[in-house]
Amino acid sequence: MTNTVKSPIEMMYQWETETPDKVFLRQPSNLVWSEYSWKEVANQVRRTAQYLTNKNYPKGSRIAIWSANSKDWVITDLAIMLSGHISVPIYPGQDIESAAYILEHSETRLVFAGVFDQAENIQQALPKGASTVAMLGCSVECHTSLTDIIDTVEPFKQSPIPNPDDVFTIIYTSGTTGNPKGVMHMHRTPGHAVPGMAETFTMNRDDSHLFSFLPMAHAAERIIIEMAGIYSNSSISFSEGLATFGDEIRSVQPTFFFAVPRLWLKFKEGIDVKIPAEHQQLLTNEQKKDVAKALGLANARIIITGSAPCPRDVQDWFLDMGIQLRDAYGMTENFVHGSGWFSDQPPKAGCVGRPMTDDVEVKLSDEGEILFRSKGLMKGYYKNPEKTAEVMIDGWYHSGDSGKFDEQGDLWVTGRMSETFKTTRGKFIVPTKIEQLLGRSNELSQLCVYGHGLDQPELLATLSELGSNISFDELKEHLENLLDEVNAELNSWETLSRITVVPEWTIDNSMLTPTMKLKRKKIEDSYRDRSTSHEGYERVLDFTK
Repeated sequence: MTNTVKSPIEMMYQWETETPDKVFLRQPSNLVWSEYSWKEVANQVRRTAQYLTNKNYPKGSRIAIWSANSKDWVITDLAIMLSGHISVPIYPGQDIESAAYILEHSETRLVFAGVFDQAENIQQALPKGASTVAMLGCSVECHTSLTDIIDTVEPFKQSPIPNPDDVFTIIYTSGTTGNPKGVMHMHRTPGHAVPGMAETFTMNRDDSHLFSFLPMAHAAERIIIEMAGIYSNSSISFSEGLATFGDEIRSVQPTFFFAVPRLWLKFKEGIDVKIPAEHQQLLTNEQKKDVAKALGLANARIIITGSAPCPRDVQDWFLDMGIQLRDAYGMTENFVHGSGWFSDQPPKAGCVGRPMTDDVEVKLSDEGEILFRSKGLMKGYYKNPEKTAEVMIDGWYHSGDSGKFDEQGDLWVTGRMSETFKTTRGKFIVPTKIEQLLGRSNELSQLCVYGHGLDQPELLATLSELGSNISFDELKEHLENLLDEVNAELNSWETLSRITVVPEWTIDNSMLTPTMKLKRKKIEDSYRDRSTSHEGYERVLDFTK
């Protein structure tokens, strides 16, 4: 390995020597912060690594982390690297069947368990003979705890340099269309991808503060928060949960912030309830700054939405509020080393701009599929060479997303190639195109356009907080007007024939993946029998409670 490309564990060696007293991790407890310097973090990492070494597992054994974010998550992750093993992150909201599949498929030998939704059912998911270690907040009995390990085990004294081509993590995809796939990344990958990203995100400054609340099992959160924090020597503050999230982010006021569209919509809904839309238009610049401060974004230099399309009306709302919400586009398979809107010009809502760094290449296939090539690309899918060969062709990763370049050379993601459907009229429909237009509604929250085998596409939707608090007649009038407005902007074969309002889609009811993406087939199958096909346009509002 060259001096310019270091693995994450080598960065730990660097900071524990060069900046031992600098605060790296901040953990809250009832809004009281405990701070951990690089010296303290490295000491805990080394003790945990020695514990794993004492287990005498074969090199490269898979060790799972099943927990919400905390300082223990990062310490455990680094300890797995230091001990020569491979981490397998699992979402705290992962359903028990998928978790059991991941642990079995990866042949996991040990699980670090913290706060997660299925804690009481953990025994149903554990492979035979797997050990367990309790992390911060763990509510189930384990073989030992991280606290006991740190109190009793001597530190691992060596500082080995890992083989750059060895796998350091297997990140399982969220599984929107079947069993999750295990994406293998090597020790050298972060050193190639992350420093450039951290520079693009303006993290290479002494005042950089990161805030972590999305699951670190999510590739984007782990890479642009944990990994970028490690490479840029930025402090990372964690959230204890939804109950304290608002106070925590206002306390931290991070200089960089990333969230998925579902959360940007929730942030907007919270302001809409407090400040009516007609009053928002009259806010002064100073008042808009107060809104940004209330959201915890007053000091944020770069603010990103990603992981799924953000409704353009939502993004425009933030831009109008003076909050520069930028699109970024990457995936687990390319270590989120993709593209984004990082121009000095105001963002174009919905546009994912240009490659994040100079060494990322992007092009379109003859069919319009977005292809990426960079040193961030995965080694392949674990135990799945067939799927690997389907998406890795001649050194290019085939994303499965369709896209286009505009006249300025900026990239737009136009949908998932697999989500395009055909109506009985023989016309192809791109659902995300219609959903973007529907995003102008403040009364609707989650949107799913479908229509395979129907004469016209239909909309399944959930209500926003605002929509839930107005009368049925007001809501009916709003949705009738929305149908007229949106259908007027669509081709005749794209016009919506029905809106069905349904209860909220969540991870718990299996309508969302752990990364908050829609499970479109699951949603459609759950409600299709409540819809009937109609010839032409018919205004139908089917409020299902």
